[in-house]
Amino acid sequence: MTLSCQHQKKQSKWSGLFNEISHKPLPPPAVSCVLNPFPSPCLPPCACFQLLKALTPEENSLCQHGLYFQDGQRRVDYVLTYPVKKPSAGRSSRQSTHLLTENAVARSLRHSSSLLSSPAADVELGCPGETFGGQEDHKAFRREEFEGKLRDMGLELEKDEDTKVTGVGFVKIHAPWNVLCREAELMKLKMPTKKVRLQSSGVVEKISSLVSKVLEPLRPHVEEHHTKNIKHLSHTFSREKQHLLLGSGVYTAAYPLHDLLYEEWANYSVFYKYQPIGLVRKYFGEKIGLYFAWLGLYTQMLIPASLVGVIVFLYGCATVDDNIPSMEICHPKNNITMCPLCDRVCSYWKLSTACGTARASHLFDNPATVFFSIFMALWAAMFMEHWKRRQMRLNYEWDLTGFEDEEVSSDHPRAEYEFRVMQKSLSKDQKSKMEKLTCRDRLPAYMTNIVMMLLMIGVTFAIVFGVILYRISTKAALHMSSNPITRNHVQLTVKTTAAIINLVVILILDEVYGAVARWLTVLEVPKTDKSFEERLIFKTFILKFVNAFSPIIYIAFFRGRLVGRPGSYLYVFESYRMEECAHGGCLMELCIQLSITMLGKQLIQNNLFEIGIPKLKKLIRYIRSKQGAFQEEERQKKLQRYETDHFLEPFAGLTPEYMEMIIQFGFVTLFVASFPLAPLFALLNNIIEIRLDAKKFVTELRRPVAARAKDIGIWYNLLRGVAKVAVIINAFVISFTSDFIPRMVYQYMYSPDGSMHGFVNHTLSYFNVSHFQDGKEPMDPLHLGYHVEICRYKDYREPPWSSTPYEISKEFWAVLAVRLAFVIVFQNVVMLMSDIVDWLIPDIPKDISLQIHKEKILLVDLFMKEEQGKIHILESSYRLSTGCKENCSRSDNNNSTAAHPRSGLHTNSPVDSCKCH
Repeated sequence: MTLSCQHQKKQSKWSGLFNEISHKPLPPPAVSCVLNPFPSPCLPPCACFQLLKALTPEENSLCQHGLYFQDGQRRVDYVLTYPVKKPSAGRSSRQSTHLLTENAVARSLRHSSSLLSSPAADVELGCPGETFGGQEDHKAFRREEFEGKLRDMGLELEKDEDTKVTGVGFVKIHAPWNVLCREAELMKLKMPTKKVRLQSSGVVEKISSLVSKVLEPLRPHVEEHHTKNIKHLSHTFSREKQHLLLGSGVYTAAYPLHDLLYEEWANYSVFYKYQPIGLVRKYFGEKIGLYFAWLGLYTQMLIPASLVGVIVFLYGCATVDDNIPSMEICHPKNNITMCPLCDRVCSYWKLSTACGTARASHLFDNPATVFFSIFMALWAAMFMEHWKRRQMRLNYEWDLTGFEDEEVSSDHPRAEYEFRVMQKSLSKDQKSKMEKLTCRDRLPAYMTNIVMMLLMIGVTFAIVFGVILYRISTKAALHMSSNPITRNHVQLTVKTTAAIINLVVILILDEVYGAVARWLTVLEVPKTDKSFEERLIFKTFILKFVNAFSPIIYIAFFRGRLVGRPGSYLYVFESYRMEECAHGGCLMELCIQLSITMLGKQLIQNNLFEIGIPKLKKLIRYIRSKQGAFQEEERQKKLQRYETDHFLEPFAGLTPEYMEMIIQFGFVTLFVASFPLAPLFALLNNIIEIRLDAKKFVTELRRPVAARAKDIGIWYNLLRGVAKVAVIINAFVISFTSDFIPRMVYQYMYSPDGSMHGFVNHTLSYFNVSHFQDGKEPMDPLHLGYHVEICRYKDYREPPWSSTPYEISKEFWAVLAVRLAFVIVFQNVVMLMSDIVDWLIPDIPKDISLQIHKEKILLVDLFMKEEQGKIHILESSYRLSTGCKENCSRSDNNNSTAAHPRSGLHTNSPVDSCKCH
């Protein structure tokens, strides 16, 4: 929870429950119901519910004026800021206005969009340094006109220029109850009509009760808006729309205020508890609520994946001493002499020196990894299905079952699009015809997008190639070292440093590609905000995905396969010999690259950057506010809530949060055959990530305008795509990167006794050292202490004494055929199993489906009873009216006899109650 006095009293304890709804049920922001689309905005003013623990009475008395108008009654629902020329801290009185009129801010903003919007406008409304025509007075006039429209829409405004923030004025906005109810009707928000109890069978209810008791310590200490197993029947209103709030320097910022959700959510000490998703949704809206619900479910699903991954890793550790190929390599009597790993400076070496690498490779390259790859493919399918069910349950609980994205008027054109259309219309002088941007208008932007995307991907490949040259040259240089320790650890040094270089490059290019993707999307001028967001997400994902996985894909599928053979190696620029894999295969190096990249991105980019960058930008805002000793001043004097939030970083959308999780999902699923501990590291990261994101949203970012949504949008399609690609990639990793297929082929086709004895010798070919090219032989041929005539290298080729020396042998083709067959069988079987899982698990939980059906029947019954009641009232009124008319007619006939002869007064009769005239 970030309240205005939290910075001074972080050690204070919460003492009670904060009554969030005092005179209207919507927590801020609520310029209108659009800014806070909760399901029941038109409850009686006395309705209230307890949300979170609140401040002590002393703290509340100090802080409430930052959340309320000066009268202490009307809540500040939204804030606009603007620059003021002269300091106002010394004033003795505050300028404030309290105005109430008839309509909503929505129509004001829509009507004023032509006044305030500009082609380059964004959610963050300009910047303090901008001017409009060089006239500050003109900006003030535009502000007055805009604020007048807000008042005309029924909103109450209060200005405050006598603040502790030098040079900044604030416009506080309050939405009265009648405005909220009217806007709820326009938005077709669902309102509660009748309470119903969610029914379940006796056994299911007992099991659910038992599970709830067991999980009680993991639940946050908050009170949800609705009682458990109790739900309101809801009915939709008629109209809905979305609003546009744009400016060009007239206002410097626009934001609602923070006021809760800290102790039981944005706090690292509650990392083991469930998130209060219902309150997150009430506070930030459905779109952000769905993100945190998805992140929480993803983290929960990582628990079984982590356990299985750890078991697979422990299996490798337990069987490493029984692994026959490793034992053959590490055997002290092993006398196999290997060919040099580089030209000239490298000499012959003993295969036994690769003992450590071979044993380490077995930890990740063992039969259990095949099982784990299949398990993770099914896990991904179950995760997607589980999320669809969870999403449907949330839609039901949040009354979004009948909500569609189109209902938010997401097709409303963006200001930039309308500006381009206006330019096109003026250039053609066609005022009567409705213009729109065609593919021909966007063709230059599309061509620029294609060229720039290919260029950025080419840059990524070029950097990967540069790292390859670094590894080749560094390996040769280290082999020339006079230090024996350096020479003995050449492979480890080169692999580790190259992986770190790749990590640094990936982190840098991620920031560059994010900016490039936004620039390319702006060039396209998408019509709607939804289209803009989807195009931006797609471009960013492509660039960042290629950036993150290009080095890994090279190691997995290309390294060691474009090498050649001794005496006929493949060279780059006629100087650099292509890299070979270690004898244990490239899987170990793939594991090193994957682990360093994954852990580095999570620790540096996802955690340190998320904390450091917002704090740095906040510091810059302090400096720009011309308050040199601001921190000391903040200790001495209390800032109001709206003043504190002014220095927070504007909310820039959920794209960075989703993107880092999608890339992590790729690390967890795409190459999991080479790194079974990836789910465990992802789980540990996400436990921190949830609270880190929560704290960032509550303490480092301005509170975003709430947005409605019923799903996570394009991100779900990206997740499905990654899950499908993961099956294919893991099939190729098992077939071509690991030694699983060569081991199986040897054991069942070439082994004399059906065991793995002799496998290492079977995979090594022979080379006559006299066949080295001139100038490529080792400088120190007697490095091992004896003259070498035949050396070995890993490949399936004919020996030099055969009729076809050094040609590919039949064993190579047999292994290749089995590898390709395994890829086909693996991916088809796993995808079939994933489809079966998809088919077996219904998208809508059965209890939710039954409850929705039941609620429809109950709603019909409720409306029928209401109509019957109305008909009964009308019939009663009609009978009463008919009786009155008959009685009045009889009364007229008896008037002469019933009147007093002198006074003319009527006698008392039942007819008087009908008020006959």
